[in-house]
Amino acid sequence: MAARAPAAGPTPEGAAIFRLMLEVLQTFHRLRAAGAEEGAVTSGGGGSWGLMRSLAEGGPQTVPAIARSRPVSRQHIQKLADELAADGLVEFVDNPAHRRSKLLKLTPAGRTRYKTLSTRILEIADELGRGFDAAEVGAAADVVARLRAKLTKEG
Repeated sequence: MAARAPAAGPTPEGAAIFRLMLEVLQTFHRLRAAGAEEGAVTSGGGGSWGLMRSLAEGGPQTVPAIARSRPVSRQHIQKLADELAADGLVEFVDNPAHRRSKLLKLTPAGRTRYKTLSTRILEIADELGRGFDAAEVGAAADVVARLRAKLTKEG
């Protein structure tokens, strides 16, 4: 993001975005802790469910391609992929488009684990969603998605 001269104070919109950022960060850490309890986050802090989701939805991919799709390093994805491969959830297979960069793909056990975790995450979402209005939550998700898109374009 381009640097600007500091303003006299934040605009109401800027203050609201700042509050949203703080809430999202605090919520992220709580969700990550809950994810670790459910097995969706590795002991090393890697998002195993997220990586498996990328492979389930996008098919086999290289480690560098997965890293480029997220704001994380190739080394982070490689470590997570190695952990999941050691657990038999993913495997490295030959890549017809590149001799040295293998493709990462879900194993049958990985596909089963992904479906089990996804079901559990949806159950947790249902539990957390009690007492909320679906349209209000949808509007909040839209704001976060727009903020992410803005960061992606400018970052």
